[in-house]
Amino acid sequence: MKILIADSMHSSLFTMFEERGWTYSYQPEFKRQDIIDALPGYDGLVIRSKTFVDNELMEAGKQLKFIARAGAGLDLIDLDVAALRKIDVFHAGKGNRDAVAEHALGMLLALFNNIIRADRQVRQGTWDREGNRGVEIMEKTVGIIGYGNNGGATAKRLSGFGCKVLAYDKYRDNYSDAFAEEASIERIMQEADILSLHIPLTSETKFLVNEDFIQGFTKPFYLLNLSRGETAHLRAIADGLKSGKIKGACLDVLENEKLKNLKPDQQEAFDYLCSVDNVVLTPHIGGWTHESYYRINEVLVSQIERWLDVTSTISSVH
Repeated sequence: MKILIADSMHSSLFTMFEERGWTYSYQPEFKRQDIIDALPGYDGLVIRSKTFVDNELMEAGKQLKFIARAGAGLDLIDLDVAALRKIDVFHAGKGNRDAVAEHALGMLLALFNNIIRADRQVRQGTWDREGNRGVEIMEKTVGIIGYGNNGGATAKRLSGFGCKVLAYDKYRDNYSDAFAEEASIERIMQEADILSLHIPLTSETKFLVNEDFIQGFTKPFYLLNLSRGETAHLRAIADGLKSGKIKGACLDVLENEKLKNLKPDQQEAFDYLCSVDNVVLTPHIGGWTHESYYRINEVLVSQIERWLDVTSTISSVH
């Protein structure tokens, strides 16, 4: 089996491949055309974030049997084309779920307790206790949209704060557990004090959070987005903050993360977000820890191993 690794990866992956006797070529600097040119002859492709794997790219990989993404989201892979070509797709949703959950709580605590502003003020010689009086998570109602790996891990951590967690997931049934109660999206919009997004980017979820969605909430709420930037419209978030409908926002992802290439309306909204104290911004690092970097490789390798076991079993039967 020959595998092309076409993105930067933690070195532990190479050891894992070598221990299993898998042949690989590590080409982290490959651009799209380089991948297309090199793919013939490879059974597997490992990517991270820089390349959209579409029909053109898969067409080049005539003997491609699997694509493995070192991350949770699969919006960079045309899954319909992969299914038609009978190419299996793996991702590492379990690899960074704990990192995402911890980051979500860190951002929320920073927002609720004015930690970033207070730190900045103290460094400048201002000791303002009353102006930085915080808010507690305890007894708040948290709505989680998307109750998979990341949503579940976040609910688990929230459970220790004495709040009520309501979870909505369109693609699951009977998923209430010790950490969250299954709920409709309408109930979340009626009851939530905090909304946390943990959803993939699809045609259904693109700009889910828009002006109408925000205005549909019964009471002002705090927004967390650690999923995909295009699930929430930047202008709508800024307008929601201005009107008070959104009380504060924790954004690890943005509609456009290429900050030097923002469209005029995106730039205006982004400038506003940067100007206010009730917004916490991080550069898409929710799942980006030293531990998750290694764990993602473990998850991918275990999936490839299971896939090999299944395919070898099927081959022996036939």
